[in-house]
Amino acid sequence: MTRRHVTFDCEGSLCIGTLDEASGETGLLIVSGGNELRSGAWNGQALLAARLAAAGFPVFRFDRRGVGDSEGANGGFRSSAADIAAALSAFHSKAPRVTRVIAFGNCDGASALMLSQGKGCDGLILSNPWTIEGDAEDATPPAAVRAHYAQRLKDPRALVRVLTGKVSLSGLFASLRSALKPAPPPSSLAQEVAAGLARFKGPVTILLAGRDRTAQVFEAGWNKADPRVQRCPGATHSYVESQDWLSDQIVGVLKG
Repeated sequence: MTRRHVTFDCEGSLCIGTLDEASGETGLLIVSGGNELRSGAWNGQALLAARLAAAGFPVFRFDRRGVGDSEGANGGFRSSAADIAAALSAFHSKAPRVTRVIAFGNCDGASALMLSQGKGCDGLILSNPWTIEGDAEDATPPAAVRAHYAQRLKDPRALVRVLTGKVSLSGLFASLRSALKPAPPPSSLAQEVAAGLARFKGPVTILLAGRDRTAQVFEAGWNKADPRVQRCPGATHSYVESQDWLSDQIVGVLKG
């Protein structure tokens, strides 16, 4: 495997990408979430790229404008459609063997891909899409609270903590009250990403980490019967403990 750093232009700003080369004709474009560097949290995206390249799939990662090594103003995920398009063009230019590109985004990287209607990619892998607006602290859906306490009730140690006064009863009752609330309507952002994704005509896979609040909020406003959704019950937001599951899901799509 060869890894090389490349430059490309996005509306007059010099951007930096990293290409993990491989012999395959299907490649993966990784769209980072938040203000995350192209290496990813705990170097996770760089490690994922190396693993996929070793399996024969070229991988292109990039810093959008105003993030990491790239020039320009950081306009956030809502303004990243041009960055995604420029990165896709650079991927094809630097890896001319690649004829099919699947884009993978986690958190608001997934939302950016949905809002941009896939921006020219052939398929999408959307992980824990960000649909939270307003106060993120109040965003946990009632269903997730109920699931949390149902799991805690199975743990004798949790019951002992309650009976011995080691748990704040006022906090416990407040959480239980929130669990009884009806599910809130989808946020305007959730409606926007759904509308954007509906205009994308390629194959889509949606990955949800069971222990991630971002995924829980997204799922609360999404069609529970959507066959495109794959869940990893024990995973957290960046799949730190579920890297094998994540790479297996991505490889399955790349081979499809």
